Amino acid sequence: MPQRTATVVGGGIGGLAAAIALHRKGWRVEVLERAPRFTEIGAGISLWPNALRALRALGLDDTVRTLGSIEATGGLRDRKGRWLSRTDNTELRRRYGQPLVVLHRADLLRALTEALPADGLRSGSAVSAVREEDGARPVVEHSAGESRSDLVIGADGLRSTVRRTLWPDAAEPRYAGYTAWRMVTEPLAEPPAEGAAIWGRGERFGYTALPDGRMYCFATASLPPGTAPTASEHAALRHRFASWPDPVPALLAAVPADAVLRHDLYALPPLPSFVRGRVALLGDAAHAMTPNLGQGACQALEDAVTLAHCLDGTPDTTAALRSYDLARRPRTQAITRRSARLGALGQLSWPPAALLRDTAARLTPTWATLRAMTPVLGWTAPGGER
Repeated sequence: MPQRTATVVGGGIGGLAAAIALHRKGWRVEVLERAPRFTEIGAGISLWPNALRALRALGLDDTVRTLGSIEATGGLRDRKGRWLSRTDNTELRRRYGQPLVVLHRADLLRALTEALPADGLRSGSAVSAVREEDGARPVVEHSAGESRSDLVIGADGLRSTVRRTLWPDAAEPRYAGYTAWRMVTEPLAEPPAEGAAIWGRGERFGYTALPDGRMYCFATASLPPGTAPTASEHAALRHRFASWPDPVPALLAAVPADAVLRHDLYALPPLPSFVRGRVALLGDAAHAMTPNLGQGACQALEDAVTLAHCLDGTPDTTAALRSYDLARRPRTQAITRRSARLGALGQLSWPPAALLRDTAARLTPTWATLRAMTPVLGWTAPGGER
């Protein structure tokens, strides 16, 4: 069989993982990324056991572990700082075979790019359209010309050009009802021993450990979509969360003033299919979800491994993509819905509803919380071990 070719549109986590998975199976792959460099800035990422299994299938789990931090315990706190629930990473590993690893997104992107041949990575390549032609291989139009290949993978995010071109009737992303801030502190002399998410009323704040004493922090607030940014998002955050329990004020004080990222959060309504002919959508382009379960990148990694598995050993690309769609669409759309429900719960602002929510969280045993995550975290890579 002649060497098959793939063009991946988008050089984020999902696109690079798909390129690695196909490269390991003998495909010649090019990755088109519109940004001038393959990198990410200013944010951390949580890799749950299912993501680490996907990385194991890519041969990168040990590499990623060395770049990240494994928190001993974490959990959920209320607005007064009281613990509502706690999770032991040892128990998470015992139940699911893998820990929770937190690292900087830029470190993960670097590990992924280093696993690919440099001549297949094409930064500064803005894609304008994808054409499907009867009986011919699909064509990707981009700023450097055109690429024709056996397979096109749309991994170009929430506002996917591939999806907009070939799925013109797809619904637009929907605003989740709240905006989010992400930031990384400077190294702290005494970082918090435990990570946590704190639920307020229409607001949340979370923090978790990165290597070298840094902390990754995130916050949310219920605001109308498109609310204008302030002159200093850092100053606005410090004012908004000034009275929150320790260590929130201290963490915000340790964030550089220019290091706060803010984005309104959107989710993608369910698509009727992730594939069309020899074109497949992957990651946020297929199933953008809110970050409440920490599963956006994790599901993109699952997508990548599953797609390569479906394509392996069969010359029928179209049939393989149908198998990929059947394997991934129901799962990712269910997780998208679950994440949206958790986000709505976390953003409750009516005091009686927030009190009921917090009480229910406090009364739920840790084992029940972990067991409820089995449909998400218990995923096994096709053909792999648990």
